[in-house]
Amino acid sequence: MASLEDGFEIIDPKDLEEIKEAMENKDLSTVVEKVQDYFEQQDRVELNIAITGESGSGKSTFVNAFRGLGDEEKGSAPTGVVETTMEPEVYPHPKYPNVKVWDLPGIGTPNFKADEYLEEVGFQRYDFFIIVSSDRFRECHAQLANEINKMKKKFYFIRSKIDSNIDAESRKKNFNKEKTLDVIQRDCVKGLQSIGVSCPDVFLISCFDLGSYDFGLLEKTMERELPQHKRHALMLALPNISLDINKRKRKALQADIWKLAALSAGVSAIPVPGLGAAADVGILVIGLRRFYNAFSLDDQSLQRLADKSGKSFEELKSVLKSPLHTEISRDVVIKLLNSSVGYAVENVVEYFLSTIPVVGSLAAGALSFGTIYYMLNKCLNELAEDGRNVLMVALQSSVDPPPPSHPGEGSDVERPKAP
Repeated sequence: MASLEDGFEIIDPKDLEEIKEAMENKDLSTVVEKVQDYFEQQDRVELNIAITGESGSGKSTFVNAFRGLGDEEKGSAPTGVVETTMEPEVYPHPKYPNVKVWDLPGIGTPNFKADEYLEEVGFQRYDFFIIVSSDRFRECHAQLANEINKMKKKFYFIRSKIDSNIDAESRKKNFNKEKTLDVIQRDCVKGLQSIGVSCPDVFLISCFDLGSYDFGLLEKTMERELPQHKRHALMLALPNISLDINKRKRKALQADIWKLAALSAGVSAIPVPGLGAAADVGILVIGLRRFYNAFSLDDQSLQRLADKSGKSFEELKSVLKSPLHTEISRDVVIKLLNSSVGYAVENVVEYFLSTIPVVGSLAAGALSFGTIYYMLNKCLNELAEDGRNVLMVALQSSVDPPPPSHPGEGSDVERPKAP
């Protein structure tokens, strides 16, 4: 378990000093602004994901699905049977605009040259590439992958429209879904190896059912290979479409609680009556709104899930139990704080302790740290449980679903690669 001192180590001393100065000047608006600015620093870390492939492969649909949008929603990438992307188009995540998904022009034209293509689309701006194909991978895919590899960038192959393949194969006698998926995956790997790509990672994806097949394995692979400061951005931006992602979001957000609680401890050490409590409210509003967004509990997200799952919006909404499921405002947070046992008493004790040099300040900080940590942890658990319950309804199950029918989704098991 981390200590209070561990929490202070992750706060920039300059940021903390500016907050203390604002507190001493009794400048409430600046205090709240500084607190928000500190915690949103991690949101300024950009993650740029490039999606490329041949025309009609489904890359634009994947851009939309990754951002939690349908093909016809406002802000979605245009899709069609012909190439609709003539130059790189950026599509920021609707809730995390620092996560940017780029829809690149199609590849595979007769005069295609991988090195020139990457130069034209500005390869240096992207953290990694996703190469999409709806059928067999061809020479153009291999050329592009090898050129990306020369430039020391990561890339992943996606075999899209896998749901259509399964639907077609299911009409055959003695159909076996697991075997069919393994045959497709092995065929993709062998095909890429035969045209010069060594040890390719191929993920089978349905953009219309992103929670199935290999999306979970793709996400874990991307996260594992990203720098630490960008993993958090990816984790928060992922659509909350599986119980595994819900669980891992909860774990990632748990780490944020220490940062917020440590920040509260720092600003509470200044002996200005009432300002510590005001800062705590601001900190809680910031943190709780992040939790709420991460678990996709807003009405628009619930409606999208209802449309995809066949459940009604009312059914999904009915399982939300947290008092925060309707709105997260200062008034709601204040009400929650006032209802917490001992909080009002702590505020009074906190002020008098903070007037005692050194020891008093540390004690005041500890009280504030404990209060914020308790409230954020409690609310995170409640919102994560709401997110889980919504998914359970969408999955039409009252218990965890059985293990996936093929390796990859919801597990760390890798598909066997072709020899």
